[in-house]
Amino acid sequence: MKGYFNLFDFSQKVNYKTEVLAGLTVAMTMIPESLSFAILAGLSPLTGLYAAFLMGLITAVFGGRPGMVSGGAGATVVVLIALMQSHGVEYVFAAVALAGIFQIAVGVFRLGKFIRLVPQPVMYGFVNGLAIIIFMSQIQQFKITTPAGTEWLSGTPLWIMLGLVLLTILIVYIVPKITKVVPASLVAIVVVFLLVLGFGIHTKTVKDIASISGGFPLFHIPAVPFNLDMIKTIFPYSLVMAGVGLIESLLTMNVVDEITGTKGKGNKEAMAQGTANIVNGFFTGMGGCAMIAQSFVNLSAGSRARLSGIIAALTILMIILFGAPVIEHLPMAALVGVMMMVAIGTFEWISIRIVNKMPRHDVIVGILVAAITVWLHNLALAVLIGVIISALVFAWESAKRIRARKYTDEKGIKYYEIYGPLFFGSVTTFLEKFDVANDPAEVIIDFKESRVTDMSAIDALHKLTDRYRQVNKQLHLRHLSADCRLLLKNAGTVIDVNIVEDPHYKVATDLQ
Repeated sequence: MKGYFNLFDFSQKVNYKTEVLAGLTVAMTMIPESLSFAILAGLSPLTGLYAAFLMGLITAVFGGRPGMVSGGAGATVVVLIALMQSHGVEYVFAAVALAGIFQIAVGVFRLGKFIRLVPQPVMYGFVNGLAIIIFMSQIQQFKITTPAGTEWLSGTPLWIMLGLVLLTILIVYIVPKITKVVPASLVAIVVVFLLVLGFGIHTKTVKDIASISGGFPLFHIPAVPFNLDMIKTIFPYSLVMAGVGLIESLLTMNVVDEITGTKGKGNKEAMAQGTANIVNGFFTGMGGCAMIAQSFVNLSAGSRARLSGIIAALTILMIILFGAPVIEHLPMAALVGVMMMVAIGTFEWISIRIVNKMPRHDVIVGILVAAITVWLHNLALAVLIGVIISALVFAWESAKRIRARKYTDEKGIKYYEIYGPLFFGSVTTFLEKFDVANDPAEVIIDFKESRVTDMSAIDALHKLTDRYRQVNKQLHLRHLSADCRLLLKNAGTVIDVNIVEDPHYKVATDLQ
């Protein structure tokens, strides 16, 4: 059926069939992941599925990035494991709701723009680390629970699982070369399911993870004491969950932006994520954020609009209500194969091809972020460390770039033309440029190609003026930008300098 339909994005044409098929494919891949993360946190399996439904539906309708998929993500659930173990599930629901409030605040105060501070090497590390996590989590599906505990598959069950996984990978790889009308992932899942069903092949299924049959999520106020002690208990967990969820969502949005060549709205996405988490807290969901693997599945299936996310969420609800007996018989091998191909597609292979062309510190940052993401499963910490190291490297490199061009005019006035920013990292080199003892009676520092940026720079100018004053020499500052003049004016009690202005000089900020 060919047709186009506008859904909430009136400037964008939406292909009905592509969006529906993509949504169905995404739903199939979300189920085992949501179940696995819920069980990992000690929560009910339905808590994970409710999160997939609620997060997926609300963010698909109200989010700032069409085509991006949200659900019960592991990055946010891992944060809540300790709270679950110490205080129970009701405190988890309260923490999820409070995290949602924090995320809405980020959107209201338009703080989503700070994601721009994440450098490209950190993005590479983030994506590559998640790709490795996705791939390694599929390896865990080669385990099975027995009365004696959890053990690896062996013998015939292992070979059957491997064969079906490889078949799935082969189908996902070949189908796009034949046709792109139907998502390759959905074809692979259906083919392997029918093969296992038709030949009665005994292999691990979704039911071996948990039962997914249940009812519609009901409104439920978390059964916790509403007092200051409760807030103190959940506050740190909520704050970290909100931060992790927003970082993963906004970084995923940046990746989707690059793939689609369009621009998402970070603040709108933050508000949608926050709303979805508040709803989760009051409808027994474990909360979540954007899921990069499912977003890649969605995009690779051809989706570019909101409809696929809505279809995926509603499909999960229908499965919970009516389709569990069928879906529980889906072979895990098919889902594992699809997710392995997603992991391969998620990995930024270009980061390996250009590694010898990247600055050494960028390579180290990328590897470090990926390693922390894989080792600790802590995306927020990994990105924070990456940003800090990148900022320190930038400060160090900028500090080395400050230089001065010196000359004396016909009136005997000496000029120091400064190039590069004057900030905490460059003040030592800056002060070494001046020959106070041998300079003439009048000296002008020209900041046409420089900026006074912080208190360390102001203090450096104060020390310099004091040194010239002690030998009865005058120091003037020239061509300061408006923001630099304001900075010095505000620090008037700390520094007293003469500012010489050129009436014909206009700085860039004055022209905008």
